[in-house]
Amino acid sequence: MNPIREEKIAFFFLFLSTLLVVIPVGLIILIIIKNGLTAISWEFLTDVPRAGMRQGGIFPAIVGTIYLVLGAIIFALPLGVFSAIYLNEYSKKNILSRLIRLAIINLAGVPSVVYGLFGLSLFVIFFKFGTSIISGSLTLGIMILPLIITSTQEALQTVPKEFREVSLSLGLTKWQTIRRVVLPSALPGIITGAILGIARAAGETAPLLFTVAAFYLPHLPKSIFDQAMALPYHLYVISTQIPNIGENIRYGTALVLLTLVLGINLFAIILRIRLRHKKRW
Repeated sequence: MNPIREEKIAFFFLFLSTLLVVIPVGLIILIIIKNGLTAISWEFLTDVPRAGMRQGGIFPAIVGTIYLVLGAIIFALPLGVFSAIYLNEYSKKNILSRLIRLAIINLAGVPSVVYGLFGLSLFVIFFKFGTSIISGSLTLGIMILPLIITSTQEALQTVPKEFREVSLSLGLTKWQTIRRVVLPSALPGIITGAILGIARAAGETAPLLFTVAAFYLPHLPKSIFDQAMALPYHLYVISTQIPNIGENIRYGTALVLLTLVLGINLFAIILRIRLRHKKRW
């Protein structure tokens, strides 16, 4: 076959595959925007739910989602980064370290409902935190931990070995080399992984169902040991448990959640591009 014709055929099928992915996603976004935009108002974003969640707003769910995501990233980011540093910079390349890396990769694919059951058993029952923000945050943190570890390892591996060798030859210790040379160079990938972890945590429902989510809570939580509403679970509730609720309210809630997740991903992309432009290599 003519190489030029073969290349055109390959390009056509690659382009078709891309369209098969992009078009359904675009249609979903357009449907949510079309049906949910009429529900978006200042009252909807800042008021508490009323009349059995058929009126009012979703402010407690927005705040609860922010609390949970912040708690998850405060727990998972330092632990994930330090674990990745140890695995990439200090651990020996043997069977045990390879098994640990394989386990981390496999944990990233575990269904979120399994993490929910784990959080229920460990944090809610064993540690007796109850259904609370801290239980939900720790569960979400464990769920996004493999993602943060993996992305941090990949970012550390992109730093050339020559950087480490030159730094060590100048008299810096290994930890000083990691802190002053390796980590700043790997920062774009680390931050991107962290923000993508936040986006995943913000959109999960199953872990919240077992550890923190309240069916109806028309006030804000006062401590980390209180229950809280969350956008993903609230969307599930009003879509399946509340009869005769306006369709625009359901789509409006979905639009707010979608905007939050897409906004976090967009922020990650912009931040990664800006940090990469600052690299000198």
